[in-house]
Amino acid sequence: MIYLDNSATTKPFQEVIETYAKVASTYFGNPSSLHSLGMQAEGLIGESRNRIARLLGVGANEIIFTSGGTEGNNIAIKGAARAKQNRGKHIITTRVEHPSADEAFVQLEKEGFDVTYLPVDQEGSVSVEQVKKEIRSDTIIVSMIHVNNETGTILPIKEIGQLLKSYPQILFHVDHVQGVTKVPLELRKSGIDLCTFSAHKFHGLKGNGFLFVREGLRIDALFHGGAQESRLRAGTENVAGIVAMAKALRLSFEQDNKRKELEQLRHNLITQLKELEGVVINSPEHNAAPHIVNFSIPGAKPEVIVQSLTAKDIYVSTKSACSSKASEPSRVLLAMGLSEERANSGIRVSFSFETTAAELDQFIAELKVIIPELLEVVNS
Repeated sequence: MIYLDNSATTKPFQEVIETYAKVASTYFGNPSSLHSLGMQAEGLIGESRNRIARLLGVGANEIIFTSGGTEGNNIAIKGAARAKQNRGKHIITTRVEHPSADEAFVQLEKEGFDVTYLPVDQEGSVSVEQVKKEIRSDTIIVSMIHVNNETGTILPIKEIGQLLKSYPQILFHVDHVQGVTKVPLELRKSGIDLCTFSAHKFHGLKGNGFLFVREGLRIDALFHGGAQESRLRAGTENVAGIVAMAKALRLSFEQDNKRKELEQLRHNLITQLKELEGVVINSPEHNAAPHIVNFSIPGAKPEVIVQSLTAKDIYVSTKSACSSKASEPSRVLLAMGLSEERANSGIRVSFSFETTAAELDQFIAELKVIIPELLEVVNS
């Protein structure tokens, strides 16, 4: 099997699965219970929180456990907006956000918030100047994705964070789900107030994530019913998943020395794709994450390519996994100014630190067989 859909989800590390199984079977008490089993479970959560905080260079009290990126984005965006609405109702974001953020903004618009969607350039990025131009007296939040999940474009988060330090009334939220462990981001130096993470993007298990909430910041909870997670996320904690997530994050950060290898793999893949007839590259060659390449074969149906590769035990995807089954063209590629034909035929290839050059060579070899057959049908 050649798995090239790591932006949709990564394969859990074996050690992570073993940790989950051990905690789930041995430390199964409810962390809110007063007996020893409950206190053991609570202790494991505290230890995991400390470990994650140390890895990110933040305080343990700034880590809030969630069920993943979608919940994290919704808590951060809606919670901050509703908490700050007495001061203003203007929010700045971009046209290339993940659906979990984009749809949260749509919901807030229905509640009377005014959302400015910044257009992106042909590489899918925005500038500090764009953000500064749109800031108003009633702006309360700037929210942006760090690494675009479809194209790998890196937005200038640190530079925007520096700008916003001159506007202390504005909160800065960053969706770091695709970037964590692949594209460095220092939360403190970047002036970030809220930041979203998801375990299954760094070899943890699905259904777990966490949100960085800067100390002293108060945002509204989305649902209620318990005092867990500083009353920001009520509900019995997934103890085994949280402990496994902390291990996954540590193991992933330990592979930091492999980032150069990923960059070389990406460069080589783009070079080979450019040599294939009918292929156009959608991802920027520079200022991009080392693990994502998006390309199109205009006129060809991307689902046909995906299924043809699947028959060869090679796995890639189209668009975001959250919207890949929808038939519409990619709104991210459209926002970049690409034609509807290209936006309709985008294919995303995404690596992990385990991806090899031999696997990508095999992927290219299969494309060399598949593409001429598809183009023959398209041109007939």
